[in-house]
Amino acid sequence: MRREGTAGARQDHSPHEPLRTEFAFELPRGFVDEAGTVHRDGAMRLATARDELVPLRDVRVRENPAYLSVVLLGRVITRLGTLPTVHDGTVEGMFASDLAFLQDFYRQINAEGHTRAAVACPHCEESFEVELAGSRLGES
Repeated sequence: MRREGTAGARQDHSPHEPLRTEFAFELPRGFVDEAGTVHRDGAMRLATARDELVPLRDVRVRENPAYLSVVLLGRVITRLGTLPTVHDGTVEGMFASDLAFLQDFYRQINAEGHTRAAVACPHCEESFEVELAGSRLGES
């Protein structure tokens, strides 16, 4: 079954294909740990209702609603380079461009339910799909 999204992106579902719940990504800059190691490759899982509700009880979020995305991303990022764990403190230490990338990636896999987008070449107008999951900004 093929469904059209509101922005022209599509998602294919096969009755024999398992639901994909984790998506790989590569940060544009990378998280630099205390030893100076740069971590770029990671994975993010689909968010649950609990993931979106629990941060609302966090004092930091109540005092500063912009902190919601930091706490939320700390819950759903399952892997980042060779770090043993990823948490909101990890997300706090990220470059702003990486945070923006992860916020967009979160929206792609959770709100829209897919990581492919239909695009058209601006020169020849040929239509094709690009995979957004696991690609860096500006790449397809």
